Amino acid sequence: MRYVVIGSSAAGINGIRELRRLDRDSQIVLISSDLAIYSRCILHQYLGGERDLAKLCFAEQDFAARYGVEWMKGRTCTGLDREAKEVVLEDGERVPYDKLLIATGSHTYIPPVRNLKRAKNVCGFRDLEDIEKLKQVAEQAEHIVVMGAGLVGLDCVSGFLELGVTTTLVETAGWLLSRQLDERAAKAYQKAFAAKGVAQYYGVGIDQAVVDGDGQITEVILTSGKKLPCDYVVVTAGVRANVEFLEGTGIQEGPMGLLYDETGRTSDPDVYGAGDVSGASPIWPAAVKEGIVAAANMTGKPGRMTDFFASKATMNFLGIPSMSLGEVNPADGTAQVEIRETEEPRTYKKIVHKDGKIIGAVLQGDLAYGGILQQLIARKIDITKVKKPVFDIDYSDFFHMDDRFEYYY
Repeated sequence: MRYVVIGSSAAGINGIRELRRLDRDSQIVLISSDLAIYSRCILHQYLGGERDLAKLCFAEQDFAARYGVEWMKGRTCTGLDREAKEVVLEDGERVPYDKLLIATGSHTYIPPVRNLKRAKNVCGFRDLEDIEKLKQVAEQAEHIVVMGAGLVGLDCVSGFLELGVTTTLVETAGWLLSRQLDERAAKAYQKAFAAKGVAQYYGVGIDQAVVDGDGQITEVILTSGKKLPCDYVVVTAGVRANVEFLEGTGIQEGPMGLLYDETGRTSDPDVYGAGDVSGASPIWPAAVKEGIVAAANMTGKPGRMTDFFASKATMNFLGIPSMSLGEVNPADGTAQVEIRETEEPRTYKKIVHKDGKIIGAVLQGDLAYGGILQQLIARKIDITKVKKPVFDIDYSDFFHMDDRFEYYY
């Protein structure tokens, strides 16, 4: 058997580990445009100088040798010949496979803002090349605008703050981390970033980038009409799945990226997918699990991506820890919301439940209850059977002891 994995992402690397664990003898080939294995989740720490390249790596130093991998570094896939079962590289070289795992991740999407795509002083926040650029930008730029206040946007702002550089944050949603937090929890971060000198604009977007004769952005005009001085734009507001090389192959894609089922299998039974390439932007643990499950099925060991809870995000910006679980801003008016807050220490807890099931939660300041909530949501446990406040539920409420002194659920 010859396995080929495209992408040195969390999904790809952990997929390789599982392939080798289950199959000691087959060939494994890794194709990656990256020259090194590194975590994109902590690129802001590289920008801020908290980590060097070695400390960005989440794999063993002898990864290729340890797992018996032929690693084709710095190579880009431009096509796929399904009939011949070959991956086509940028120089025309063809790499044969028996089973293929696509873990190519995603790339920065430059939105259709007037003049933005043609400007020279704009980049994303997705890979090492971006960060190397931004390290130089931090030394000379005075007015850096970060487009997008999601997790990546706040990582970017935090990295610049470590360098003593303040930025301006522009977000079309009404508050930062609008997918993870409600407005009340978001305000804690907004206040903290403001105290660090970060200017923030919510509920508006960038309508136009004003560019000089050299192709340099000099200011941006917001949709509100406000003009902001600007000598660099960092786009963190959107990503697109790296699936361009699949064009014309007939492999099924959705509106966001590659489609695959709970086993990782695509519409081609010999081609699997995992991680950000789905366009669903799975968090790190979910991408890892997807890679492992896909790899297991590639070797003939059945597995499904149903035994983990993916809609979870934890963050800790400026010393404020937060956790988001499930649906925290329900549009359905029938859902019930319960909130508990304390001032000293500052904590905020919000639980959203419907028909006896918890569907979402936000914790800020104290995350100790997160493990219990995660299980309550993932297992869809009926909390109406527990006669105590929802914030006081613990594991003991769902376990019982039989006459042999054994616990059962």
